[in-house]
Amino acid sequence: MTRIEARTRPGRWFLAFEANAIAVLLGLMTLVTFVNVVLRYGFGTSLLWGIEVTLTLFAWLVLLGISHCIAIGAHLGVDVVTAMLPPRARRTVAVVAGVLCIAYAFLLLKGAWDYWAPYAGLERTAGRWFPLGFEATRDQAWYESDRIPMLGIFRWLEPVINQGEPYEKLPRVVPYSVLPLAMLLILVRFVIVTIEIWRGERDGLIVSHEVEDELAARTAPAEER
Repeated sequence: MTRIEARTRPGRWFLAFEANAIAVLLGLMTLVTFVNVVLRYGFGTSLLWGIEVTLTLFAWLVLLGISHCIAIGAHLGVDVVTAMLPPRARRTVAVVAGVLCIAYAFLLLKGAWDYWAPYAGLERTAGRWFPLGFEATRDQAWYESDRIPMLGIFRWLEPVINQGEPYEKLPRVVPYSVLPLAMLLILVRFVIVTIEIWRGERDGLIVSHEVEDELAARTAPAEER
């Protein structure tokens, strides 16, 4: 399967960081689930917060994975029609598709911010489609997760956004922070990819052809496998 590699050292570092972060999230999910199973069937108890933590880690894994897959070209798509176009037309269509993806990612970022902001004690953006400033928003920073225990490293949030009141459970602002972060990364990734297509450094948004690669591998002579 074809993959796009970063051309600069910071780009390679960031791709490696993303890949390692995704691997850590997957490992933590597996660990929490394994411990919960052992406790349930071996000792008749369980981690009350296990399921919620696993779901939170899975959400982080998926959302961060989206931007990472954009960067390396791992998302699947159908390019039957565009593949029949001449190179210049194919490039034009790819640029238009990239611009549409940028617009869509921008809307996702606005929606993610507007959803997350109240939990951080911040204001939502005004305007239905595009930010037109900020509007007064009811503070929801006191909202906590259902069962995830409060971690000491986040105690600094209490005087900052919760008027000094202690949290008994992890505040929702922490797990929900992946929403604006992931949408921002997706937007940045689409901008970078579209620029690369415009410069001719990349053929299009789709570089994964799993079916073709699998068929080629199965039909290749035995000595080439």
